[in-house]
Amino acid sequence: MNKDQLASVVAAEVGLSQTDAKKAVEAVFNGVTNGMKNGDKVSIAGFGNFESRYRAARQGRNPATGETIQIAAKNAPAFKAAKGLKDALN
Repeated sequence: MNKDQLASVVAAEVGLSQTDAKKAVEAVFNGVTNGMKNGDKVSIAGFGNFESRYRAARQGRNPATGETIQIAAKNAPAFKAAKGLKDALN
């Protein structure tokens, strides 16, 4: 399911127009992204937690040549599913 399909589901569930549903989906994604950029943990009850995790710099290997390379430090997005989501899938 892509963003447009998700907006279609939201439009049908809530009774919004397709345009308003797309704006709502974009607003949620922007809110989660901005929260993570600020270092906040974004918790959605029954769905899960989004957070940014720091990954330290490390050495790796180029699989094609075997050459050692330096991998830069970065912040990576992380998601942990809530029990409600896990139960819904099983």
